[in-house]
Amino acid sequence: MNPATEPVPLVPQRMREAGEVLARAFHDDPHWTWVFPSEARRAQVMPWFMAALAKYCSRHGEAYTTTGKIEGAALWLAPGYRESVVQMMLSGLAPTPLKFGLAAFRRLMRSQGYYERLHKRDVPPRHWYLPTLGVDPPRQGQGIGGALLQPVLARADAEGLWCYLETEKEKNLPFYQGHGFEVAAEGDLPGDGPRFWTMRRKPQA
Repeated sequence: MNPATEPVPLVPQRMREAGEVLARAFHDDPHWTWVFPSEARRAQVMPWFMAALAKYCSRHGEAYTTTGKIEGAALWLAPGYRESVVQMMLSGLAPTPLKFGLAAFRRLMRSQGYYERLHKRDVPPRHWYLPTLGVDPPRQGQGIGGALLQPVLARADAEGLWCYLETEKEKNLPFYQGHGFEVAAEGDLPGDGPRFWTMRRKPQA
């Protein structure tokens, strides 16, 4: 592995920087363009939200980034911690409704509520969950995302645990399939939401 892409834990002092990188990575994501139709509003709110999400996942799971300059981040929730919108609100994301505005927050709640039902249905209770993996757009396609996945994938394999994620970009499917994930469900989010795919990964021998 190139030393520049060696994953390291994301430390609290760098959450804001990671939030800015993840906001750029997800600026054109179908889910977030649906939540925030206004590009200017999306650019304003997403860095705060992604930094808050990084803190949340670091507290309740694992967060990894690159050495040196932050090029991307992988945010995981640990086995035994069931993500829910309520828990997120109670754990550092309480300002979300105010930051988002009513219409955007309603769309977020609609998508997350729908995803929670699929999540509970399609994966064993104890598993690693990947809410977010993002790489700065100029650095995408250079192996950084795959490197950032490795610490938790290796740990999941060692512990005999599944992994789980959602994506709204069909072009992401081959990337995740290359790391052992398979599609669990496919559909459209309610309320004219975008197409989505949920994916799960069995522990690898």
